[in-house]
Amino acid sequence: MRQLFILVILALLPHRSAADAFPVEIDHIYGSARIEAQPTRVVSLSFIGHDFLLSLGVVPYALRKWYGPFEFGVWPWGQEALGEETPVVMQGEIDIEAIAAMKPDLIVGQWSGMTRREYDLLSQIAPTVASAPGTGDYGMTWQNMLLRLGQATGRSDKAEAVVDRINQRITRVRVDHPEWQGATGIMVWAGTTGAYTEYDIRGKFLSELGFVTPQAIRSQSNLNHAYVKVPDEDLSPIDADVLIWLDSGASVHRLKRLPLRRFMRAYSEGREIYSDLMLSSALSHSSPLSLDYALDTLVPLLEQAMDGDPATEVTSSRAAGILAGGPADDS
Repeated sequence: MRQLFILVILALLPHRSAADAFPVEIDHIYGSARIEAQPTRVVSLSFIGHDFLLSLGVVPYALRKWYGPFEFGVWPWGQEALGEETPVVMQGEIDIEAIAAMKPDLIVGQWSGMTRREYDLLSQIAPTVASAPGTGDYGMTWQNMLLRLGQATGRSDKAEAVVDRINQRITRVRVDHPEWQGATGIMVWAGTTGAYTEYDIRGKFLSELGFVTPQAIRSQSNLNHAYVKVPDEDLSPIDADVLIWLDSGASVHRLKRLPLRRFMRAYSEGREIYSDLMLSSALSHSSPLSLDYALDTLVPLLEQAMDGDPATEVTSSRAAGILAGGPADDS
């Protein structure tokens, strides 16, 4: 099984180059980007792409902040790689005029939601790399995103080394936990009861650990529909072998007030994991910088939830006060 998993991962990755020779051409959903020389002024439009660039030792000239209280939009796992640099911070919609004024020599927009019209304008400013063909706006694996950025920035060796290290760590987790292989697992946003499917970067992470998305969610998902809203009147589609509630910290009261949650097997058997702001953000970024934190934090919680003993408490759920038998929150 281990060898098969490694072969599958390698088959999904772009071909590795022997050297970082320019020019390079990178295909994407809107065509192909030709990069003539190693870029020195990179603008990152991806909501998570700055983590990937920082992992390669590339500090973007400008980055697109997603959310969070941290300066420059860089979470703690990326602070060391950022160092004392002060990139320009963009937020919200893509501002073509502002980007043109920056005079970039490379624009990267994987996991950005970039439209065809935006690409057509941006590609007149500088070589622009959009999502890989056949992946949709947000369907790329973290491995593919990183290796493509390695090619685009002349750091293929570094990208390959990072991918190999993290893949090996994930493989070790799979081998150490055969009981996870084929079990159902789902990450759900606690604020609206929305499930992330295997087409989403969070769902892909669970798949790499060996879990499968419940069939009721799989049947509603596709490449461009990676988030499935689940009605509070029927929570059965997310009643998996392990259910991870992603939260910003603001939805604990809501979880306690979900009436049908108490009828789920995941609740009664102690298979719910509460993911706080930091872990939820690490999983939502699923970047080469955040994945080590995610694995360090989530794997012990998965072990608690998946040990088959309802008496074993999941410590994060205990801390949040959502364990079965706890007091309901009527406030």
